[in-house]
Amino acid sequence: MDVVKAVETYITKLVSTPSAMKVLLLDAHTTPIVSLAATQSTLLSHQVYLTDRVDNPQRNRMPHMKCVCFLQPNEDSIEAVSSELREPKYADYYLYFSNILSKSTIERLAEADEFEVVREVQEYFADYAPLLPSLFSLNHIPTEDRPLYGSSPNTWDDAALGRSVQGIIAVLLSLRKKPVIRYEKMSGMAKKLANEVHHRIQSDSTLFDFRPTVVSPLLIILDRRNDPVTPLLTQWTYQAMVHELLGIHNGRVNLTMVPDIRPELSEITLTTPTDPFFQAHHLATFGDLGTSLKNYVQSYQSRSLAQSPSAINSISDMKRFVEEYPEFRKLGGNVSKHVALVGELSRLVDRDRLLDVGEVEQGLATSSGYDFKTVQALVTNNAVPAWNKLRIVILYALRYQKSQTGNIASLINLLLANGVSREEAGLVYVFLNIAGSDQRQDDLFSTESLLAKGKSALKGLKGVENVYTQHNPHLSQTLENLLKGRLKESSYPFLESSGTNLGLQRPQDIIIFIIGGTTYEEARTVTLLNQEVNSVGTQILLGGTCVHNSSSYVEMIRAAAKKFPPSVYEPPPESASNAPSLNLNLGGVNVTLGGPAGTGLYRTSSDNVGMQTEGIKDGVRSLFDKVKQGVDKIGFS
Repeated sequence: MDVVKAVETYITKLVSTPSAMKVLLLDAHTTPIVSLAATQSTLLSHQVYLTDRVDNPQRNRMPHMKCVCFLQPNEDSIEAVSSELREPKYADYYLYFSNILSKSTIERLAEADEFEVVREVQEYFADYAPLLPSLFSLNHIPTEDRPLYGSSPNTWDDAALGRSVQGIIAVLLSLRKKPVIRYEKMSGMAKKLANEVHHRIQSDSTLFDFRPTVVSPLLIILDRRNDPVTPLLTQWTYQAMVHELLGIHNGRVNLTMVPDIRPELSEITLTTPTDPFFQAHHLATFGDLGTSLKNYVQSYQSRSLAQSPSAINSISDMKRFVEEYPEFRKLGGNVSKHVALVGELSRLVDRDRLLDVGEVEQGLATSSGYDFKTVQALVTNNAVPAWNKLRIVILYALRYQKSQTGNIASLINLLLANGVSREEAGLVYVFLNIAGSDQRQDDLFSTESLLAKGKSALKGLKGVENVYTQHNPHLSQTLENLLKGRLKESSYPFLESSGTNLGLQRPQDIIIFIIGGTTYEEARTVTLLNQEVNSVGTQILLGGTCVHNSSSYVEMIRAAAKKFPPSVYEPPPESASNAPSLNLNLGGVNVTLGGPAGTGLYRTSSDNVGMQTEGIKDGVRSLFDKVKQGVDKIGFS
């Protein structure tokens, strides 16, 4: 179940016909999909000499050229291609659509083809962004204009629901899978999506007439609200860290804000198929990355000596130089790119005090918890950016929602006194009302049972060598239970039960879709798990409405809350009784916050654990310093 190969196959097919010079027309949706799945040289090898947007009115007439269109069958694209066919600019048109065409749409295209220039119409189900072999995204980052939620946290926006159904159907058809469906029981959105996908599979049954397997593939639909912690954390692995601190958008990273960046590095491509170093190290922790980058630079330096004029002493040397120089130059550009990227990550880690922030985050995100006084000190530290303070307090509130309501209110007061606006501070209670303990169906922090505490303690001991990567996404526990046949049907029911032991069967193909977006940390979990279970024939694919970093996730919640009832800004019942009067005005809604500092119970660390943590933190700081020094010393002409 490799979505990168699936989309690459579709793109290769559609640009292979006709075998002549051609133009490729795309729309806003298919442009990033093609950019992820095909390089410019690949397109040129299939005689694609011009790529443009179908809605660009400035295109010139080229009657000697053929035209291939790859479009999503939405209203804007259908109208644009219909207008194109009424006044054709090219000799022949080959129309390919990324999803199922309705009969009325086909009739509409036929009516528009007055000059009979259309030679072919086909459906190629590449209606999603293939980010990694085991990760796809629907590229729907919710905003106020393109919302995900309806009028409450448990309802869909109609357009978002339709887009999600289309995307999942395209994934299933491109991989030739007809799955059974499970969903999170407490999520009304998950059940609604499961029903809609099932209905679409039934209504287009001829498209899903695949050869049956012994165990049916499984589509499991999850809700981001059941794990609001993972997208809030600072990340410490290469790909996830770049996305968190700089943002990866359809395989591209904007570095224009980096001090003294060279013009050719102001925007870089960062995808695993086109970058061997990134392919090898995109899952590496930042500490390991420093060593790998050093070796990469040394390899380049040794090759640069071999390419120097003094090393060319014969005709054969000249021939070797001419043959190897393009690859050598490409290597130099790639080394420069990763040195610039790692250098900027190191600068941001130092500037934003992320080592201190990350340590506290990891404690709050795991069963160990964290000392309230340390969190207080972090919030009052002027060197820590306001954004990081807000994330820390949201994590603290999610972790201690039921047990330390007074401390939560006190921390909100501290936020207001330390550079965080009233509207932003109000998001703490928004998160509790949208994704707090009463809205989650699972025990996210392993706090409910002695057995859960024991399991978590053992996991913590195994991973204690790295304070910054203690956290495991809740998805890893869900998948572990699923693979062992222990995922409760009472919590994750089947949409349609086709056998009494269905939940005990180990599916060979598992497709996970997370409503509200997935993360690169979860993608790393799936990739590593695939490496373990592939030997027994199991494959796991992860997807979501988008891939979040903490900024996009908080922005999604902020935008969504504006459409929800005003009560979403108010303290939950357990917090209201402890909150003294502090009036905030959030979008016209008065919210009472506050609390006596220091009340409630909180966990303190033992001296030994504190010493160990400080030792690890000093070691990581030392490593960062070495990476930074190495980066500063490297210069490329």
